[in-house]
Amino acid sequence: MLKGETFMSDRIKIEKAAGTWTVRAGGAILGESDGALLLHEDGHDEVVYFPRVDIAMEFLDRSEKTTQCPLKGEAAYFSIMSESAKIDDAAWSYESPKDDVSEIAGYIAFHTEDVTVERI
Repeated sequence: MLKGETFMSDRIKIEKAAGTWTVRAGGAILGESDGALLLHEDGHDEVVYFPRVDIAMEFLDRSEKTTQCPLKGEAAYFSIMSESAKIDDAAWSYESPKDDVSEIAGYIAFHTEDVTVERI
C-alpha cells in the first residue's frame, strides 16, 4: 500500500492511519505501529487495524469464536493473556478477507472497551 492511498468499496473505505498508533491492555503495550489502517464502514465506528507484525502476538491466544461479516468475510477472534487477567475475544482479524477489503489481511483490530487504542 502506498502512503496516503485509499481503498473503497460501496460501504467501506480503508486508508492509511496518519501518525503512530499504540494499543495497550492493563497498562502493558501490546503494539505500536506507523503502518496502521483506518477502516470506515457505513453505520459503524471507525476501526484501527494494526499490522500483526507490529503486535506482540505472544500475548494473544486465538479463541474458538468466529463471526461472519457479509462485507469483510469471516473474523477470527483472539483473547489477550496477561499475568493478571485474560480478556476474552478482545481482538479480531480477517485472515482471508473478501476481495474488496483485501488490504486488511495480516492486520488485527481491538475492541476499544477492552483495550486502549490511541494515536501518539
